[in-house]
Amino acid sequence: MKAVRRLLAVCALAFASASSMAQYVKGNEAVKALPDGTKKVETPPLPSATLGTPCPATKAGCAGGGWKMLESIDGLVECTEVFARPGTCRPSTYGAEKRSRAWIVKVKGQWAQCERPDISGKCVSLKSFPISAVQ
Repeated sequence: MKAVRRLLAVCALAFASASSMAQYVKGNEAVKALPDGTKKVETPPLPSATLGTPCPATKAGCAGGGWKMLESIDGLVECTEVFARPGTCRPSTYGAEKRSRAWIVKVKGQWAQCERPDISGKCVSLKSFPISAVQ
């Protein structure tokens, strides 16, 4: 019985570690740790063209092309758009719910969308056709 409890504890710890590791994208230049322990987070700049009314994260059907996963001061959020305008983001459900997702990151000074929370995988410019994967 003790062996089973230990095995369950190890499995739970491994699962928790794996889930928490994917709550950010290593190498994302949009997130900078400051010396005082806080962090500075950038989001993609708004385009010069006028955008329409934002589709709220709370409204069903607003993430038609999949959720855009961004890091924020409060942690990982899922947004209906890459610009993270007010009302378009909500707390992440990554690891709890399977959804179509694209990870928005800054790599080598350029904004990109990645298929997974890993910049060494498939990533393309934000100017390219959108990508996402159910995760």
